[in-house]
Amino acid sequence: MPTPIKRTVFFVSDGTGLTVEALGHSLMTQFEDVEFKQIRIPFLDNVEKAQDAVVRINAQGEADGMRPIVFTTLVNPDLSGIVHQADAFCLSYFDSFLAPLEAELGRKSNHTVGRSHGSADSSDYKKRIESINYTLAHDDGITDRDLEEADVILVAVSRCGKTPTSLYLAMQFGLKAANFPLIPEDFDRGRLPGTLEKHRAKLFGLTIQPERLAQIREERRAGSKYASLANCRFEVAEAEKMMRREGIRWLDSSSKSIEEISTTILQELKLR
Repeated sequence: MPTPIKRTVFFVSDGTGLTVEALGHSLMTQFEDVEFKQIRIPFLDNVEKAQDAVVRINAQGEADGMRPIVFTTLVNPDLSGIVHQADAFCLSYFDSFLAPLEAELGRKSNHTVGRSHGSADSSDYKKRIESINYTLAHDDGITDRDLEEADVILVAVSRCGKTPTSLYLAMQFGLKAANFPLIPEDFDRGRLPGTLEKHRAKLFGLTIQPERLAQIREERRAGSKYASLANCRFEVAEAEKMMRREGIRWLDSSSKSIEEISTTILQELKLR
């Protein structure tokens, strides 16, 4: 196996930088033997900021002894040109994809900063806010009211990733996501918590490797029975047994990102 290396990566954008960061991450995950130090430079919208970014990138390269990698989504060609003068390996989202698309369509693009975000209409924004509020109100089994409004209901033992996955589904896709913990009392009763049986079609389960679960719980409650490997093995085994018995679709979240988990949920439950 190759010796791990370290590289600094800059995400440079004239907006928030979230789009270019997502693009960069999708590529970086393909290199497991590289440790990336990540730096975001958002709202780069004038010449002075572009020049400052070049200075910062070059300084980092000198400190590392190796040129940085730079991902950009700069629409303004002048600003993009300045950043590309840095002593770095630069990858431009628009140069790589927009120019070929213009050629294919036979049309020039608008080259408008932030257009991808501004295109969302107010109804979509309102739906996302409503979904986030619903998800927060139905986190970790706080209530089983209004579950008929839920698009998906996640079930799992504590610390499997229910809450972050639920919030991602709400924020990214505008889905109302409730989640419920599976606890020893549920295993003793041999039944799903609350009124979940009536909403079986919306249920999706998460599980996790007991060793990973114990590690996560140990960070929260060190030395407790809750975090012990024996207890984690028991809870995971009982939860998986319950999900099999109840016919609940589920996946192992041990080594999957929130994005991967959410995409699987969308496919399995046929959500849009």
